[in-house]
Amino acid sequence: MANRIEVAITSSIIVLRQHGWSFRKIAQTLGIHRETVSRYVRLHEAESKPATNPPPGNLRADQSKPANPPAGNPGPQSRCEPFRDVIVGKLDQGLSAQRIWQDLVSEHGFEASYTSVKRFVHRLGKCSPLPFRRMECPPGAEGQVDFGRGAPVLLDGRRRFPHVLRLVLSHSRKGHSSAVWRQTTDDFIRALEDAFWAMGGVPRTLIIDNLRAAVKRPDWYDPELNPKIQAFCRHYGTVVLPAKPYMPRHKGKVEAGVKYVRNNALKGRLFASLAEENAHLDRWERQVADHRIHGTTKKQVKQLFEEAEKPALLPLPATRFPFFHEAQRSVHRDAHVEVDRAYYSVPPEYLGHRVWVRWDSRLVRIFNGRMEQIALHVKHEKGRFSTDPRHIASEKISGVERGAGWLLKRVRLVGPQTFRWAQAVLEHRGIQGVRILQGLLAMTRKHPADDLEHACERALSHSAYRLRALRQLMKQPSHQVELVQNHPLIRPMDAYARHIKVSFRQEANGNGEFMAIHNLRDDDIPVNAPERTLP
Repeated sequence: MANRIEVAITSSIIVLRQHGWSFRKIAQTLGIHRETVSRYVRLHEAESKPATNPPPGNLRADQSKPANPPAGNPGPQSRCEPFRDVIVGKLDQGLSAQRIWQDLVSEHGFEASYTSVKRFVHRLGKCSPLPFRRMECPPGAEGQVDFGRGAPVLLDGRRRFPHVLRLVLSHSRKGHSSAVWRQTTDDFIRALEDAFWAMGGVPRTLIIDNLRAAVKRPDWYDPELNPKIQAFCRHYGTVVLPAKPYMPRHKGKVEAGVKYVRNNALKGRLFASLAEENAHLDRWERQVADHRIHGTTKKQVKQLFEEAEKPALLPLPATRFPFFHEAQRSVHRDAHVEVDRAYYSVPPEYLGHRVWVRWDSRLVRIFNGRMEQIALHVKHEKGRFSTDPRHIASEKISGVERGAGWLLKRVRLVGPQTFRWAQAVLEHRGIQGVRILQGLLAMTRKHPADDLEHACERALSHSAYRLRALRQLMKQPSHQVELVQNHPLIRPMDAYARHIKVSFRQEANGNGEFMAIHNLRDDDIPVNAPERTLP
């Protein structure tokens, strides 16, 4: 009926115009807009106007013959028209408009722009885009995830709109929705986890958007995922594959699913709390969404899920993903990082670096940039330090900390006399002797081991157990003359005995005579000489 009315109106416009009626009068008579009358009149005049060839003077040099423009589309001839057969042949070979223009310039001296070739190819109808390829997945292979806007929640008299995360299984179109206030990593993980446990299994891959909660650096070929998302995937055995940026059709199933939730489950509704909205979504999923006949699969969603997809899902782990906090930290100058105002040590080689820290109510785990665990600590209260002895550089451990046993092992390397003196020091000086041993080891860097051995032997012989005495002994000459009993220069004791005997015998004769005898050499007195008296 509409087409017959339109044809009748068109004929009336043309007839009345031929009778000389104005556009305004025709519009008032037929009850239509004046611009409509003008448009139909111009179309009729363009179709009835005879085609004429352009004047010869207006022909371009590269046109081999003039061409009549099509009726109703007047204009100059395209500079690509002389190369129509060449262009058509190249299009049949599958070449693009850019490649055709390059070949025309290099092979035929074409002088027009690439835009003229693109317009000409478009008019030929050879550049129609390729159709989209539908990607259907086997059961349990893929799940698509996306966020949408939830229904308003009335809080303190004000409306707040949460986010709704929806997971749709690509094979059966089984879905699950969760309302959250924020799109943080923790909220994203909890919503996904609720969907897995509600469905009773896990899809092998998850197609997600490039949201910041999951993707640190979007890249179609090599995206960088949040480390917490990677740990979540390892826990459930699945793999996250971000979609190509600005390509929503790569996850078209969940895009349609989000619209379905917004227009069917939540449109026109108002909730008193977020929990109430989530409870409504669960009921709607079971009572409405699961029982619908999907427009693409032509099967009931619940039936297809129960029969084909649920048995193909990955099994759930024994426990849920352990909830923990995660952040980057800088290693301080004391090789510790701060977590909840407590401090935890890392190996000394990470001084000044940034590390990843994961903590919960019980443990603190520290990872390097390759997400390799480098430290593990028990969670402490605020202001406490947790230092692993293995994280202390050996140069920073004093001898007192290492203990007397370690010091004695080092002293034993100097020599046996030094070791005996060190043992005696510990026995007589007690705990003070530990520092004395440190001083003894410091002396080994300044004095030869032989000198220390000799000094310690002399100190032992005098029961000197102070480091000051050992230092004084080290200042004395290390070479000492050994006393001998027999030597050519040493007179026998018998000679001294006879000398003393003669001296005392003549003492009574007077001082002068005694001095004379006293001045006699020992050689002048024969060993077996008879006693004689002086005159």
